[in-house]
Amino acid sequence: MTQKPTVVAVDTGGTFTDFVVLRGASVAVHKRASTPTNPAQAVLEGLRELIGPGEEFVLAHGSTVATNALLERRGARTAWITNWGFEDLVEIGRQARPQLYALVSERAAPLVAPDDRIGIAGRVLQDGSEESPLDPDELRELAARVSEAESVAVGLLHSYANPAHEECVAEALDGLEVPVTCSARLLPEYREYERFSTALVNAYVAPLVHRYLEALDRESGARRVRIMASGGGAFSVERAAREPVHTILSGPAGGVVAALEAARRCGFERVLSFDMGGTSTDVSLCPGRPLHTKEYEISGSAVAIPVIDIHTVGAGGGSIADRDPGGALKVGPESAGAVPGPICYGQGGAAVTVTDAHVWLGRIPAELFLGGEQPLDRAAIEGPLSELAAELSESPEGAAQGVLEVANTRMEGALRLISVERGHDPADLVLVAFGGAAPLHAVELAGHLGVPHVLVPPDPGTLSANGILVADVRKDVSRSVLRSGDDAELAALGPVFAELERTARAELATEGFQGEGVSVDRAIDARYGGQSYELGVPATADWPEVFHAAHMGRFGFKREDAVVEAVTLRVTARARVAHPGPSPIEEAETAAAAEHEIRVYVDAEWRQVPLYRRATLRAGQRLDGPAVIAEYSATTWLPPAWHAEVAAYGDLLLAAGS
Repeated sequence: MTQKPTVVAVDTGGTFTDFVVLRGASVAVHKRASTPTNPAQAVLEGLRELIGPGEEFVLAHGSTVATNALLERRGARTAWITNWGFEDLVEIGRQARPQLYALVSERAAPLVAPDDRIGIAGRVLQDGSEESPLDPDELRELAARVSEAESVAVGLLHSYANPAHEECVAEALDGLEVPVTCSARLLPEYREYERFSTALVNAYVAPLVHRYLEALDRESGARRVRIMASGGGAFSVERAAREPVHTILSGPAGGVVAALEAARRCGFERVLSFDMGGTSTDVSLCPGRPLHTKEYEISGSAVAIPVIDIHTVGAGGGSIADRDPGGALKVGPESAGAVPGPICYGQGGAAVTVTDAHVWLGRIPAELFLGGEQPLDRAAIEGPLSELAAELSESPEGAAQGVLEVANTRMEGALRLISVERGHDPADLVLVAFGGAAPLHAVELAGHLGVPHVLVPPDPGTLSANGILVADVRKDVSRSVLRSGDDAELAALGPVFAELERTARAELATEGFQGEGVSVDRAIDARYGGQSYELGVPATADWPEVFHAAHMGRFGFKREDAVVEAVTLRVTARARVAHPGPSPIEEAETAAAAEHEIRVYVDAEWRQVPLYRRATLRAGQRLDGPAVIAEYSATTWLPPAWHAEVAAYGDLLLAAGS
């Protein structure tokens, strides 16, 4: 029997790069400090530490290269080709003001400079017919006009209905040695601004992502490289280089997938995922499944591909505490990152961070960080923390507690935004805490929100990488059809669905997945006539009735006498990646025993608190707070009046009361 290759999943974060290694049925985890100036360096160095000479392996990767390029505005110089008169549409957008009540509103700079926007003749109408042809002379001159660009985006009106003009433009640019993104190839859907903006984002990050992935593919030594997509599945490195816009939420999407899987094995279906890392916190609502959105925006640019609905705030372990202009304590969004990192890392950090506050208060045992591989310097925190405390007229302990409370307030707001403000009762949800810092904050946040249970999976600090490891290989395709009446019946939509399914299956076949190993879902984005927004429903024979019910559930009313339109058809093809499920841990024969007691600041006083090593815990054991539970990738803080129970697979289930 041929031995299956090792699989290594890697999640690149702002502070740490996380590795999960699957060899046969055994799983190992590893963390390395990220290298922000060259993210591939940490990945390659980690692989050299983990992979033996001649060992075959598959690399599954969640990348932040595209995200960082957009946030830092360091993508490629991009030329934008569109219809004459529409050159500025990508900057005008929907004319939404980011700060509604600001006298002087600030917007992010556009991705393409005015001088790099090129309008050409020719027009296609909404039904796909040609109103006016392209100008052959303009086409011959296009390559020269964009010769200084590093990437090109093409977006023409109504190309979702007829892409012929865009294809002619792409053919005219064939000689250029730069990537060309056509909006109709990437996103054949109506709404010009969203389609244009998505194509422009893709073009803007394409050269940078292509270089990164090419180097990773070449230097990693992996037999095959898969990249995590923002929609919750994985795809080939070749497609990721061609369509890097799909990687914008690459790492966080893996966390949501793994959080839902962890909740299900403990009997929960409705989940609030809470991922707090070194630089940011990502939260998502999963009422039985990950929710997707096509209305995502990053750094002022709309991205209309389906992504898992994740909300991010600048609060992480490395978030810097300071005073705002009014003298009040603020935490983040600035972060100490991987370099220099928090003060306690001993790498030159001088600003107090959330991690420093935890170490000072004893919640992170300094000698056990990363399993003892990187002991922390608690003494170095005293000077900067005392200075901040003096400015706030507080004791060092009071200032550190204040830092944690301010960080909690920011994260609580994010969790309320995706739950309470969307009509979901937190009492019906479980909070799944992961990332290196989330288990330190989860219980206090759950108490404020009224969430009855907190779930901390094993190795929470590498859970996003674990989600990347187990993610399906997936292909999403779509096409806008804008049909109603008889033309929108399922039989009439069948030929379009069949074509989309062939495209999706062919993409998976190139990666070795075909036949019965591939499952396909069909869906319809539908709306009432006259509406400007859609709801997605399964493509069943009675889909209009399903839409009425979905509209009632979402908005509280339905219009059964109104025309229902099929706006966009979607097909998702999935291939399940084989992986061993988690194994149950040993059942307890005795009560849990603390390794020793440590000094922790609790309820405004220093107390001796039991420290438990998570690796020694057994199924069925119960721990009462206050307590600290230490493991390699994270530390869990269990406050007074809360307890933890060890579940069958090693998950910690935290709840209040007896």
